[in-house]
Amino acid sequence: QGTIHPFRKTHRSVFGKLLQEFRLVASDRRSWRILLFGALNLLCTGCLLMWCSSTNSMALTAYTYLTIFDLFSLITCLISSWVTMKKPSQVYSFGFERLEVLAVFASTVLVQLGALFILKESVERFMEQPEVHTGRLLVGTFVALFFNLLTLLSVRNKPFAYVSEAASSSWLQEHVADLSRSLCGIVPGLSSVLLPRMNPFVLINMAGALSLCITYMLIEINNYNAVDTASAVAIALMTFGTMYPMSVYSGKVLLQTTPSHIIGQLDKLLREVSTLDGVLEVRNEHFWTVGFGCLAGSAHVRIRRDANEQLVLAHVTNRLLPLVSTLTVQIFKDDWSRPLLTGALSSSSSSSPAASPLGAAEDFDPLTSTPSKPTSPPPEFSFNTPGRNVQPVVLATLGHHTHRPYGGLGLSYGSTPYTGMLNQGLARPGGGMGLGTQGLGVGFGLGVGSGGGASSQSYRTAFGGSTEPLRFGNPLASQSQYRQYRP
Repeated sequence: QGTIHPFRKTHRSVFGKLLQEFRLVASDRRSWRILLFGALNLLCTGCLLMWCSSTNSMALTAYTYLTIFDLFSLITCLISSWVTMKKPSQVYSFGFERLEVLAVFASTVLVQLGALFILKESVERFMEQPEVHTGRLLVGTFVALFFNLLTLLSVRNKPFAYVSEAASSSWLQEHVADLSRSLCGIVPGLSSVLLPRMNPFVLINMAGALSLCITYMLIEINNYNAVDTASAVAIALMTFGTMYPMSVYSGKVLLQTTPSHIIGQLDKLLREVSTLDGVLEVRNEHFWTVGFGCLAGSAHVRIRRDANEQLVLAHVTNRLLPLVSTLTVQIFKDDWSRPLLTGALSSSSSSSPAASPLGAAEDFDPLTSTPSKPTSPPPEFSFNTPGRNVQPVVLATLGHHTHRPYGGLGLSYGSTPYTGMLNQGLARPGGGMGLGTQGLGVGFGLGVGSGGGASSQSYRTAFGGSTEPLRFGNPLASQSQYRQYRP
């Protein structure tokens, strides 16, 4: 007895999953040709390996490795057709295009390892050269050449076709291109086949077959067996030089680097995006290759507050989508606000201190027009705010003095000193001398009476009203009677 699970998922083995995916690929009739050529390749490779053993030829063994590479390319072609049938999932959100990149990288690296093995065996043969039998050497050469060319020209291999065009030229292609230009100057009709550069796979098969033909003739005429080892070294070097640029290109795709041949186009498109209406800045842009011919990218776009987010997003996507097939754009508006003028009461009485909201005023940080990181320091200049070197100033709120330290001296504490901006002028006290200072936002009143007490007659301040200004008769007045300004 136990918990009933009516919808329990069936757990399949790895072999069962592979069989299910193989049936999915085999359901497409276009894959039948690939499977047919794969079966023929296995048969041809088995015959060539037996002939290599009977002839004791290292050059034919090196050439047979190209037939094994054709088998790898057919497997890559099957993987490519399977990738086109699969849709992106939650785990693989970008799809399975990187699997065919991995297949190309693995195929080229394995062939290069085979070439290194041929070089190692050839070095050992130079010490003690065995006899080479030429009975099936020429037959094996033409059988391998025919099957390799038939496979390359009959089966359309999209991954390797893309890599051969996008990767840099091998040293063999460059030397043949120089000869092809001279030949096309004599026979212009060959320019469509030989220029700008030949197919690297066709070229390596033709060069290997030519090397084996020269080996056969030299062994038959002069019985020069060492030429077989030299031919094997030449075929191995040509194989390594042909596969190396493809390994480098597919490896860079696996490392998610930006392709070098589209950096100029991306810079041009980003400059066009930054000039769109409402766009202030494009930053944190990153572009990489997901698969062959599939470019992905992401960018952050800062726009004005009055700009339409959907409209800007449509314009940015319209500019970048022809080049970047998988694009992620994050739009955020320029967020800023003007700081408000805040004030608080400060009292410096040691006996009965008054509570004041100084903490809120001191913790206030003015916002700026550009969003900044929490770890970055605030900018020195912003909208309607003083410099950062100005000391914070607090405005004293009048009429709420809980303590008057100099009340015995006859100083009068008025109420609101400034009630408006009308009748601007100098204050005219009756029994003293008034001094009004404009432009600083702070007024100081200095009253000098005829006696020890303060005058009780009315005053006209520089900002209108009949209330008398603050008087500071003693220079040792407390700091709570100073007007201070803080944003």
